Amino acid sequence: MTEAAPADWPKTGETIAPAAFGPFGLAQLAGYALASGDDNPIHLDAAAAVAVGLEAPPVHGMLMMSCFEPALRRWRGDIVIASLSGKFLRPISVGGTVTITGRVARSSLAPHPELLLRLKAQGPNGELAILAEATVRRAAAAP
Repeated sequence: MTEAAPADWPKTGETIAPAAFGPFGLAQLAGYALASGDDNPIHLDAAAAVAVGLEAPPVHGMLMMSCFEPALRRWRGDIVIASLSGKFLRPISVGGTVTITGRVARSSLAPHPELLLRLKAQGPNGELAILAEATVRRAAAAP
């Protein structure tokens, strides 16, 4: 059975409005390291980051990936992520911000409303940090 899509269901080619996150401070990185178990010193210690060729401690990649879900929920409150994958291209340093943007690569209605999204996370100077792809579906209606 095909589920009906809302009249304003996105079409292929539509864009996702930019959503900014951060700045990511050392305290936030330390909290994320504690919660995630990723306590790699390059994320928390400037000397360790410099020793591996970075200018400053980088924001955890998965912390940046976690920005996609709220960005998509701001765009459309009626969707849920079915899958999300990303490729990390360059680090964003502590103190930096991330802006999430994207577009609808495919919109389908059958057997249920679903979108394939191509997404980007860009740093404060527009540098491409993550290329991602997500499949989202219409959230189940509340009872």
